[in-house]
Amino acid sequence: MKKLKKIALSIIILVVVVVLALPMLLTKAGLHPEYDGKEFNFNNKKALIIATNHGVLNKPNETVGAPTGLLLSELSIPYFEFKDANIDVTIASINGGLIPVEPTPWFIETKEDKMFNESAELTSLLTNSQSIEDVDFTEFDIVFLSGGWGAAYDLGFSESLADKMFTAYESGSLIGAICHGVLGLIKIKNKDGELLIKNRKMTGVTNKQLQELGIFFTPMHPEDELKKAGVLFESKSKRIEFFANHVVVDNEKRFITGQNQNAGHEISQQIMELLDK
Repeated sequence: MKKLKKIALSIIILVVVVVLALPMLLTKAGLHPEYDGKEFNFNNKKALIIATNHGVLNKPNETVGAPTGLLLSELSIPYFEFKDANIDVTIASINGGLIPVEPTPWFIETKEDKMFNESAELTSLLTNSQSIEDVDFTEFDIVFLSGGWGAAYDLGFSESLADKMFTAYESGSLIGAICHGVLGLIKIKNKDGELLIKNRKMTGVTNKQLQELGIFFTPMHPEDELKKAGVLFESKSKRIEFFANHVVVDNEKRFITGQNQNAGHEISQQIMELLDK
């Protein structure tokens, strides 16, 4: 009996150690890596972060499915990176109102997610977001498109978003997009009616990652859509794509894109480095 108790206790201790160490182990594998960037302090600079309003992971011709939406880290990390640099941040969505958040297990939450969720003031920005229709994009030095599965259902279909993104580009804004957020770039056209992102280097979440996660039924897939738009698509792969990471700056140094959820810190830093110049 004593031997069984010792074995049981050893197993319990092992489980506790593994559970406590899991976030650190995932970070070492590549999930949400830190980025050794600079400290910035900007005056009178503004950033606009845009997210999805779609909250159901539904298959074609269906209206029900698992809850989804914004992957919070793809907003929370840029938000705090920009705020730490004294940048004024506005959060908006396609239709305004609720920005639903993808349910995620505790062990992949970032410290920024926790900080965001612990603030009633910040969470209210997601429940009562501004509509892009009410926002003048030309007022912002940075326009950033967050991702999450929900973005596959609305960002790439919005003509209004595409038009407003072009006004941001024309006014000189730096344009960032991460993971599924890059879908908000695919319809932007220049004054000649040509796709603005054609022949630019960009990245976004890969088909390999979507297939590995078993969710390939959403109406748009970033890798496919960027290639259709004429983008020179780049990505970095790992055996498990969920742990890959890549950030791309186009030759004009106006579009900064991140491959997936792991790009949050690096893409924010790269954007601010360009802003600083």
